[in-house]
Amino acid sequence: MTTANQSTPETGTSAEDVADVVVIGGGPAGENVAQYAHEGGLSAVIVEESLLGGDCSYYACMPSKALLRPLEVAATAKHLHGVTSPEVDRAGLLARRDAWVSHYDDAGQVRWAEKAGLRVVHGHAEITGPREVRVSENGSSRTLTARLAVVVATGSSPVVPPALQNIHAWSSRDATGVVEAPERLAIVGGGVVAVEAATWMAALGSEVTLLVRGDSLLGGQEPFVGDLVRSALEELGVAVRFGTSVESASRDNARATGLGRVHGGPVHLSATGGELQVDEVLAATGRTPRLADVGLDAVGVSPQDVRAGSLPDWLHVIGDAKGDALLTHMGKYEARVLGSRLAGAQESAPPAVVPVPQAVFTDPEVGSVGMTERAAREAGHDVVVAESPMTGAAGAALLRDDVAGRAKLVVEAGTGHLLGATFVGPDAAELVHGATIAVVGRVPVSMLRHAVPSYPTASEIWLRLLESLPAELR
Repeated sequence: MTTANQSTPETGTSAEDVADVVVIGGGPAGENVAQYAHEGGLSAVIVEESLLGGDCSYYACMPSKALLRPLEVAATAKHLHGVTSPEVDRAGLLARRDAWVSHYDDAGQVRWAEKAGLRVVHGHAEITGPREVRVSENGSSRTLTARLAVVVATGSSPVVPPALQNIHAWSSRDATGVVEAPERLAIVGGGVVAVEAATWMAALGSEVTLLVRGDSLLGGQEPFVGDLVRSALEELGVAVRFGTSVESASRDNARATGLGRVHGGPVHLSATGGELQVDEVLAATGRTPRLADVGLDAVGVSPQDVRAGSLPDWLHVIGDAKGDALLTHMGKYEARVLGSRLAGAQESAPPAVVPVPQAVFTDPEVGSVGMTERAAREAGHDVVVAESPMTGAAGAALLRDDVAGRAKLVVEAGTGHLLGATFVGPDAAELVHGATIAVVGRVPVSMLRHAVPSYPTASEIWLRLLESLPAELR
């Protein structure tokens, strides 16, 4: 197989501009597909317009958890007798964030990629024809040619409601990159970004108000999840307003002042349920695949074709850009599968349905995978459920002196297979992978009874849940 440093006289193209696989987008999905393709013997080049590592490394997952983990430790200490409660060090918290995002410098990521045998090209990539990608930077351009495949892994962009589009509202990037904590902050949305940002912004001293269009937080989860998270946020001083939509917004001197800085004067919001005056607004209203500027139209492909999977055999779209589950770990999974397949690796076929795990690093934490009870019933499954407070397991109760949390399993009645699991409480996110394995492997709950949890650990909650199922399933 021709490698990237060999000549290609048949094309008349510089060998540096030819690779087996050209990946557009250097986030986690792009990095993983290139890595797995290269490990299988292919040459790969990654084209990244901004920082190699993508939003997850610099503006989303990593800085979010870097901000939230110290707060979780401090809260745990406050709820354990025998420990002096620590205080939040604002400057130290932001410095920890800065260290984890490498001070917004991707040199380390580039070194990793090159050491792994991958080539990195910085610039804006656009497909110009079959297996051809033009890269533009600083007024110059070059064309890369893929012998085998072009992979689009461009991620997603935030959705900003029309009412907030002219006031330079904060995006999630500003929230994770906070430099100036506004005295009064309105967060529009009730999903993961909204509740996690509310947690650390309250800790940084902002008076936070959540404006939620629906009637619960974290929609799509089991109902008790949103209830527990709401109670915890309210204990932090966060005001939660349900059934609230922003109808209009205005501010004086709205301008781009830099990442994480207040973007102008006070903001006046007109919303259902009343007026609100704040110093900044965070739009946490979802994300959409970033496909508009990658040149799909040059090869006759539309965003609808991407959703339907109707693509030329040389073109692949993965991760957030594909639009299925907009989660880093799912994009990395798709990338591993695709990279291995492109390299011709012999591996077992993936299951028809891969459950989506999710972790929310609020306090209490949330971990879930697979179907909720409602989703399972709507899909036509005959189900039985098991529920338990987290205090039902001694190991979980020991984590804090006043544990708040709940766990639930959704089981298919006929087969005893686990369809879904939800955990809320201390270290809940660390309980999810066992459930993910059980769902993927279609392990009947009668077999799960023989997976012995260590005592005393939070994983004992599995015993409480399994013991509450009907005897014929156990």
